[in-house]
Amino acid sequence: MYTKDGEKYFIVDAHVALWDARPENQRNIHGKQFIDCFYDYHRNLSPESEVWTYEEYLYQGGERLMKDLFTDGYVDHAIFQPAYLGEFYHSGFGQSEEASALAEAHPDKLTYNHNFDPRNGEQGLEQLHADAERFGLKGVKLYTAEWHGESRGWKLDDPWARRYFEACRELGITNIHVHKGPTIRPLDRDAFDVADIDHVASDFTDLNFIVEHCGLPRLEDFCWIATQEPNVHAGLAVAMPFIHTRPKYFGQILGELLYWVGEDRIQFSSDYAIWTPRWLVERFVDFQIPDELTEYAPVTTAQKKKILGLNAAKMYGIDVPAELRLPDADEPATGPRGADELSAV
Repeated sequence: MYTKDGEKYFIVDAHVALWDARPENQRNIHGKQFIDCFYDYHRNLSPESEVWTYEEYLYQGGERLMKDLFTDGYVDHAIFQPAYLGEFYHSGFGQSEEASALAEAHPDKLTYNHNFDPRNGEQGLEQLHADAERFGLKGVKLYTAEWHGESRGWKLDDPWARRYFEACRELGITNIHVHKGPTIRPLDRDAFDVADIDHVASDFTDLNFIVEHCGLPRLEDFCWIATQEPNVHAGLAVAMPFIHTRPKYFGQILGELLYWVGEDRIQFSSDYAIWTPRWLVERFVDFQIPDELTEYAPVTTAQKKKILGLNAAKMYGIDVPAELRLPDADEPATGPRGADELSAV
């Protein structure tokens, strides 16, 4: 929990990872390219005081993760969103065994989501059933630009992907997190395009589609889809650190999301270990839309509380102390919202 000026904020970090990118786990040059790209994001968008050494960055381990999130980072609950990347790393990039064991040991603090790849066909479907039973899955993280043999990506509306979503329905896996937005070397930009969210969100209205990185740099595409699909949500991973390097740009991102998507469908994420949550939480609570961005309404304390934790807590059924809860906004399910607030400024 974070407290500032008498206000208390329940913090859910909705997108964290425990990865191993050390040289001994790199299968080929692409494993090094991938973690080097992550490190460039980390080094260039973090305050100088928050920059890790490259060696620290390759593997953080469970003990450090617990300290960075819960001892130092104000986080009340965090959700693992592991990327597999088996073509680049011997045991995968996100460490499923270590992360799931950590979540099992700290169920009050951690939720473990897993992943699937529809290109694995029937065998993958069987594995999804086994994983759902083993981990008690409520969500998955999908990486549509992941390489798989000769394939360099897949789409959410592919026939096999639809079979996996039907299985998610049966298994109670209702939260589908999808990396849509920033490309990462050597993955292909177009395989992260946000357009295929529209099709599956319309067909699977009983599943939540959380678009991680809110489609950046295709924010406009994302907003025009999300405003018409009440089951599409915005994840702020990667968007958050711009609060430091480019606050006006961050203000534009947040202003657009609040206008098109609304305060009840935006989730805070540090994207740990690309960044750590402490400074992001502090900066976000202090943040306000820059005066020159007159087309956006000011961000309220209630909106910040929802974004920092209450929205994700509601989606995952995480217990929140009664005194910290807030009612949903009285907003339309579809279409732009926020015009009334702006006219009142």
